[in-house]
Amino acid sequence: MQPKKSHYHHLKKKWVEKHAKLQENVLKKHPEVVEHLTDRTKQLAIGSLGSLMLLTSPALPAIPDNKPVPQEENQEKNLKVSNKVFLIHDLNNVLPNKVRPLNSDEEKIIEQTLTRYYNVPVRAELEGKRLNTVYGIIGAEQHLMRYPGDTMATHFDNAEDSTKYYSSGMAPGRGAWGYFANSQADMTQKDVDREKYYIAVQTFLSKDFNSRFGEYRDFYKYRKMLVVNPENGNAMVVVIGDAGPAQWTGKHLGGSPEVMKHLERVDGSRRGPVLYFFIDDPEDKIPLGPISPKWEVDIT
Repeated sequence: MQPKKSHYHHLKKKWVEKHAKLQENVLKKHPEVVEHLTDRTKQLAIGSLGSLMLLTSPALPAIPDNKPVPQEENQEKNLKVSNKVFLIHDLNNVLPNKVRPLNSDEEKIIEQTLTRYYNVPVRAELEGKRLNTVYGIIGAEQHLMRYPGDTMATHFDNAEDSTKYYSSGMAPGRGAWGYFANSQADMTQKDVDREKYYIAVQTFLSKDFNSRFGEYRDFYKYRKMLVVNPENGNAMVVVIGDAGPAQWTGKHLGGSPEVMKHLERVDGSRRGPVLYFFIDDPEDKIPLGPISPKWEVDIT
């Protein structure tokens, strides 16, 4: 009599059949992604690429049938896979090898991809306005003064943040739109978040910026954007809090210390490619800060 196969083996078979081709494509086309995520396998949950490779590897030890896993628990752990793996794969299938402005077809595919994964409406162009690029090199920025008299000694709400971000220092001048609040007493949580999760973009390189300065200034002020590191899938909802950097720096945008740390753009050079698209959020419902992909991969 043939032994009864466990629920695990059934799921494993489905997984192998459905995702073997995807794994092969990732391994062949993007070895640097594999290396990055494999190094972090022990820190990632079932969704890491390392887990994907382990599940499909012939060397995976068999799980004894006499140690059944409750079906409900087994399904919870095996039916959902980290969508960051698939996001990275999808983005790298579209993005050019070298950073450059994307063409209209590439922009449209990226728009659809990011909207699907993060469940927020992203746009390369909004209200007839667009930046000089949506794919560029980001560099580290300093903290901005939130109100008159704000210093590094008053800037942090807790010791943990101070330890992490104090060394970044504070910019000597205000941001492009001045202080975030008139005084410390007037500070709201929205003001705190806007400074904490800000980027600086090259507003001045937008078409017709100089001839329509007032219109563009008001449009860009604290405009929400989604910024994504396509190499690891880390993303943040941010606001445009400053203008810059200068063209001669070779960078296209800058990120606050908190933004750079979350994107993992703190490898010494503190710069690297990111995607940054407008978020169409007229009712201001989408919160600022880290955001994870919401689209899930079902392997049933």
